[in-house]
Parts: sequence; C-alpha cells; structure tokens
Amino acid sequence: MRLPERIPRNIALEILLTGDPLSAARAEQLGLVNHLTPPGQALNKALELAHRIARNAPLSIAAVKRAVNERTAYGDRDAFRQQDQLVAPVLASHDAQEGAHTFAEKRPPHWEGR
Repeated sequence: MRLPERIPRNIALEILLTGDPLSAARAEQLGLVNHLTPPGQALNKALELAHRIARNAPLSIAAVKRAVNERTAYGDRDAFRQQDQLVAPVLASHDAQEGAHTFAEKRPPHWEGR
C-alpha cells in the first residue's frame, strides 16, 4: 500500500501489477534502499551510519524524526507550522549555542541534549 508513496506511481504500479522481482540495485536507484554493500558488510554500513547520526545534536535528531513521522498528518501549511513549533525549542537550546561555538572555534561539539 505504501509503495506508490515511496516511488513514482507508474513504477509502483508496474511492480505491483506484474509481480516482477525488484533487484537490490533497482531498489537503491528508486530510493527504497539507502546503500548497497558487499555481502556481509550491511551491519558495518549500518553502524557507520548510526555513528554519523549520533555525532549530531540529540535535540535536532529528535525534532527531525518527529517532523518527518508526523508530516503526513498535516496539509502543507499546517506541516510548516508544526515544523516551526518543533524547531523553535531546538534553536533556543543550549545545544544550538554549542553548535555555533563549535563552528566558530573549529572544535568537535559536546552535545548535552538540553
């Protein structure tokens, strides 16, 4: 049911109506798969991605996840309002100040989640 929301409708219909298999390479090309890895390397790639995400400010990560997960509940105008409400506390946070200082001082951040 969600395939037509994830990829172009005409391609979703072709896949669904024909029942043809979808290769990993085609799934990546369509955006259904983020990364292809050599056999046995999927966990390493997932951990690499998790570490990259974990380096970011926790409040920002939480706000982005919430905005994306709740997006379909709103029309465009309301979605932007909701996004603004989610982002405002993040921009006013201690971590936002830390991000600015980190950039100016060219050092790694120390996120506190507040």
